[in-house]
Amino acid sequence: MAKVRILPDRVANQIAAGEVIERPAAVVKELVENALDAGATRIEVEFRHGGRSLMRVEDNGAGMSRDDALLSLERHATSKIAEAADLDRLASYGFRGEALPSIASVSRFELQTRESGHDAGTEILVNGGKFVHVRECGRPVGTRIEVTQLFNSVPARRKFLKTDQTEAAHIVQCVRLYALACPAASFTLLEDGRVIFRSPECATLSERVAEIFGRQTAESLVAIETSEPGLRLSGLIGRPGVGRSTRHELIVFVNQRPVDSRTLNYALIESYHESLPKGRYPLAFVFFECDPAAVDVNVHPAKREVRFRSEPQVRSFVIRAVLQRLRELGVPVPPPAPVADRRLPMADFRPVAPLASRPLIVAPPVVAAAAPPPLPPAAIGNHQSPIPSPTAPAWRFVGLAHGSYALFETVAGLVLLDRRAAHERVWFERLQEQFRAGAVPSQRLLLPVPLELDPIAAALLLDRLAFLNAHGFGLAEFGRNFFRVEAVPTWMEPADAEPFLRDLLGAFRDGRLPEKNTELAREALARLAATKAVRLPQPAGEAELRALVAQLFATRTPLTSPAGRPTYIELNHGELARRFQK
Repeated sequence: MAKVRILPDRVANQIAAGEVIERPAAVVKELVENALDAGATRIEVEFRHGGRSLMRVEDNGAGMSRDDALLSLERHATSKIAEAADLDRLASYGFRGEALPSIASVSRFELQTRESGHDAGTEILVNGGKFVHVRECGRPVGTRIEVTQLFNSVPARRKFLKTDQTEAAHIVQCVRLYALACPAASFTLLEDGRVIFRSPECATLSERVAEIFGRQTAESLVAIETSEPGLRLSGLIGRPGVGRSTRHELIVFVNQRPVDSRTLNYALIESYHESLPKGRYPLAFVFFECDPAAVDVNVHPAKREVRFRSEPQVRSFVIRAVLQRLRELGVPVPPPAPVADRRLPMADFRPVAPLASRPLIVAPPVVAAAAPPPLPPAAIGNHQSPIPSPTAPAWRFVGLAHGSYALFETVAGLVLLDRRAAHERVWFERLQEQFRAGAVPSQRLLLPVPLELDPIAAALLLDRLAFLNAHGFGLAEFGRNFFRVEAVPTWMEPADAEPFLRDLLGAFRDGRLPEKNTELAREALARLAATKAVRLPQPAGEAELRALVAQLFATRTPLTSPAGRPTYIELNHGELARRFQK
């Protein structure tokens, strides 16, 4: 067995870097936290190539003396705590003293700093954990740290970095969080020499949200402020009915620290259970404050997660606070219905007579106003023939339940058809054919729809303007982070353009629409569009259902919706007999 020995400081720092510095955004996070802890009111962040080649953070904070600057590069050297008990009264972002030596051990690290009252500053250069020089330099009060060649000394770590675009998105998101956390400080973010956002000092959180996420987003928020003994919740939450397809705008802070808290996130989502459709997430920029001793901020190496001493107490407080604010806005928040009340009442089942006795023959469709036109025969002929339905010719329409489910009698038993799922399948395949052919019908808007985005979403949209404009949209840049929707596909209502594009950009951000594979991107776009294209006519009669069934069985995959849900279910005589214990 090998002998036990103490690791050299350089190796120990590189191991520590593996926990703290997982990607370029983690470097930016640690440096921005140090700047804010130093009392900075102006912070500039610059990066190139997703942070691989350059990251620079410059501030006008208190700065450091030569001795403190050298000491800051020693492991576990910090001015923020002196003993373990200080963790129960933390008022700073950083506290462990690992960040600077960890970063310097895996990069080319240059620090320039000067504190007030000194004529000259200090410059320190460290390359891969080895000191190159320490000398005087001229600079204003504050600190400037430049990190280049990240992970060059540990190439195995460099291989695990994602694309420049992905790493850049993480950096931008990180800086946005701290800009929200500290509206009183001005932030500037530059990527590859281009200004991503520049936000001056803001008097309110609402102004900072407007600067970063756009005026349209800020106008859809309302203020919230509630407190109980030892607990306080403040900030901005979305109005009822205003939601997003992702959680990118569901942001929480605990004692001013941006964190990923499952307790707080789920409390906010649960509070909007009656105010948002399923699958939508609320907008929230909220600050939760409690006794520092009641929350552990030291459970994650990168300080991303926190743990509360009493999770149920925190969760119930947040839910009560948000529900009360929603009630003040005049939104009814009824309790969940009992399970017994969710059965299908017989009164909601509407038989249609005398059509109920007439067999539903699958014939050329009579297209209802809201149903998609039938797929062209040429389009269907390009693919494998649709699966024939052995029961379709004998289906007999019986009635409609809840406006969504059509009941048919068949030779084998009963069929229950989900109208929405069937419509989505028909629309999905029709849109796929239009996208492949490059012929997407479009309608010009008399009044263009304005679209204001945050810097990340604006950059994503700029990169994909050509793709979207080739698929029925007419989008034009109209200023910094501002666009105009001048045309939409014919399947879309103009009022749906803004929420649809926001959802689409959320899918781009999550990687659900791959940009390098056009076919997969088209398929994902068609799948998302199919859910928006369906507008079910009410009430539905035999003509609409006759057209729908005919079109459904003309598709290549009539059994499921684009999301994989069944379009219909069948109960045969044996299943019915078993259910009734015959």
